[in-house]
Amino acid sequence: MAEMTFWDHLDDLRRVLFRVCGVWLVLLLGFFIAMPSIFDSVILAPCHNNFVFYSFLHQIGNVFHLSDEFFTQQFEVKLININLAAPFFIHISTAFWMSVVVSVPYLLFEVWGFIEPALYENEKRNVRTALGIGTIMFFLGVLLGYFMVYPLTLRFLSTYQLSAEISNQISLDSYIDNFMMLILMMGLVFELPLVTWLLAKMGIVTKAFLRKYRRHAIVIIFVVAAVITPTGDPFTLSVVAIPLCLLYEMSILIIKDKPREITE
Repeated sequence: MAEMTFWDHLDDLRRVLFRVCGVWLVLLLGFFIAMPSIFDSVILAPCHNNFVFYSFLHQIGNVFHLSDEFFTQQFEVKLININLAAPFFIHISTAFWMSVVVSVPYLLFEVWGFIEPALYENEKRNVRTALGIGTIMFFLGVLLGYFMVYPLTLRFLSTYQLSAEISNQISLDSYIDNFMMLILMMGLVFELPLVTWLLAKMGIVTKAFLRKYRRHAIVIIFVVAAVITPTGDPFTLSVVAIPLCLLYEMSILIIKDKPREITE
C-alpha cells in the first residue's frame, strides 16, 4: 500500500468531517421536528409525580412502611416563561445538544476509522478500548443524571423555601439550563476511569499513587457530590457519591502495575 501524503490525509479528514456533519445535521433536523413530543415526554418528565424514579421511591416507601416525606411526597412542578423568544431558542438549543449527544458514537467510529491505519497493533487495541469504554461510560453517566441525580436536585430545589412569603416559580430558562448542565456533567464525570487510564499510559499517575491518596479522593468525591446535589439527606448524596467512588476504584483496577525496575 502506497504511503499517503499530507494532502491525502487532509482529503480523508475532509471527507470524515463531511460525513460527521451530515449525520449530525440529519439528527438535528429530526430532533427539531420531534422536539414538541420529546419535550413533553422526556425533558419535562421529571416535573411530574409519575416519573419513573419518583414511582420507585414511592414503592420503596410502601414496601418498608416508610412515612418520611422523601418517600411519600407528591411532586409536581409548573414552569413559567417570561421571555418572549425563549421557547424558540430553547427549541433549537435542545435539539442541538440532543443531536450532539446521540451522534457521539458515530463521531468516535469515524475518528477510529481515520486514525486506525497509522497505529500499531498494540496501539489499536488501546485506542479501541479507550473509545469503547469512553462511549459506554458517558452514556451511563447521562442516564444516571437523567433518572436519578437531576430529579432529586429538582425536587429539592423547587420545594426549598427561604421564606414563607416567597413562592417558587421556576422559569423555563432556568429549568433547561440546569437540566442540560447537570446531565452533561454526569456524563463527563463518568469519564474518570478513561482519563485516569490515559494519564497512567502517559506515566503521570500510577496505581500506587491512586491507592495512596484514596482517602483524600473519597473526601473530594463527597464534596463534589454535595455540590452537584445540594440536598440535605444522605440518600441523595449517596446516589451520586457511591457511583463516583466505584468509578475511582475502577480506575485503580484498570491500571496495570508497572514492572519494578531492576536495581544493580
